[in-house]
Amino acid sequence: MSDFSRRDLIKAGVVAGALATAGSRPLQAATDAATEWVTLGKSNVKVTRLAFGTGTHGGKVQQALRQEDFTRLVRYAYDRGIRFFETSESYGESQQMLGTALKGLPRESYRLMSKVTTWDAGNPSDHLDQLLSNSDAEYFDVMLLHWQHTASWPDDTKRWQDAIMEAQEKKKIIGRGASVHGLPALHQVPGDPWLQIGMIRCNQVGVDMDAEDYATRGLGNVPEVVSYIKKTKDAGIGVISMKLAGEGRFDHTQRQAAMRFAFRHAGVDCVTVGYKSKAEVDEAIDNVNLAFA
Repeated sequence: MSDFSRRDLIKAGVVAGALATAGSRPLQAATDAATEWVTLGKSNVKVTRLAFGTGTHGGKVQQALRQEDFTRLVRYAYDRGIRFFETSESYGESQQMLGTALKGLPRESYRLMSKVTTWDAGNPSDHLDQLLSNSDAEYFDVMLLHWQHTASWPDDTKRWQDAIMEAQEKKKIIGRGASVHGLPALHQVPGDPWLQIGMIRCNQVGVDMDAEDYATRGLGNVPEVVSYIKKTKDAGIGVISMKLAGEGRFDHTQRQAAMRFAFRHAGVDCVTVGYKSKAEVDEAIDNVNLAFA
């Protein structure tokens, strides 16, 4: 987690906000942008621009809601048009909670993404089947190799890639990809022939974004990340963005600027945000809509 002062955050936010909104006029929201369906590159998987994330602080925020309130929140987001839901093996109980919350909804009406850790010595196919069981799902629309943070990750994860492709042949997984941390890992993304989807951290300030050291305790390199998002898109790889709220550090103005920056400047396809209240769902929808005003 980044270690920087409040003064640094405010200064970076003011500068980036000014750049992101320079020359702009008062905006009127494009009412359907957040819930519009878009295609994630060559995967051909269609998702809503705004996703429902379940991994805030490793899923602790969502788990603290307990099942009943969490289910209400998921159903509220669904009713408002968010139809892309994401979880991860590393989010623990959030997987089962999301599966319970989605139970009974038409499976074809939403998209489900999970992320698998790749440092386990076990059988990758068994691992993927366990994730399906955890989420009470017959298939995942997207499966990502989670937390790839070295330049050698494309070679290091071959057996996991093979297992995911085998699962795709069996229709247990539709689209495949990786989430990356750190510039050495990100630099491999545009040229990787296996990738259909990339999950890349992006905001206008650089909080919890990629630097040469994936574990940096400072701000990430925003221009470099943006340039590689664009190269990734040019390679036909869909881009999902995370860290739009600076790991919960941003205020309303900064969150609004982050959405506009991600979609209008970096050019990502969709974003995922973790929520703990209906008000946060409403705000995220409004912020995406304003980004397309």
